Amino acid sequence: MIAVVAVVLLVLVFAPQLWARRVLSRYAGERADIPGTGGELARHLLSKAHFDGYSVTQTDAGIGDHFDPATRTIALSEAHHDKRTLTAAVVAAHEFGHAVQHHIGYRPLIIRSKLARAAAGAERLASILLVAMPFVTILTRIPAAGAGLFIAGIAVMSLPVLVHLVTLPVEFDASFKRAMPILEQGGYLSEEDLPRARRILTACALTYFAASLASMLNFWRWIRVLKR
Repeated sequence: MIAVVAVVLLVLVFAPQLWARRVLSRYAGERADIPGTGGELARHLLSKAHFDGYSVTQTDAGIGDHFDPATRTIALSEAHHDKRTLTAAVVAAHEFGHAVQHHIGYRPLIIRSKLARAAAGAERLASILLVAMPFVTILTRIPAAGAGLFIAGIAVMSLPVLVHLVTLPVEFDASFKRAMPILEQGGYLSEEDLPRARRILTACALTYFAASLASMLNFWRWIRVLKR
């Protein structure tokens, strides 16, 4: 039974990521009928919205597409910044959706940004605290000391989980409340491409769901280890 549950959980974690890669790759071919590159679309949307102080830049593929609230920058990978593809247009619109969230003070985005800064390195720190717990208990011969480290470790370990949980509504909002209406109403895509754009956004959203589940599984794994 445990093996079956483990297999199901692994499928839930990895299947969305594999499907997302397939979908993004499927619509990554250059097309002359796309009105501009992803970078051009992002700059156009910022200009049209009169978002002064916001910018667009190209980033390394390893870093990935994202919006940086600290610098008000939409960062797109080379494939999405410089190419005329359906995937590039949809990704650019999605990241512009985050810029809209930032501009209007969308609270879940603000909360996520604060939690993300706090959670940077939190998992590593939590691992150190939890591994040190039995040794501190033995050395000090004070059970409360070990218990204190355990509580601190679990608290720190929960931060990445919380970040991923808050990320889900932020990403869905940027995709389906911001990006999709822009693509539908702005005439940037053909009627034939709109269902494909929604498919791309859904695939990306599922990867965030998988990341959230993976974070919770890691948290659960530590709890199981410490119960032994």
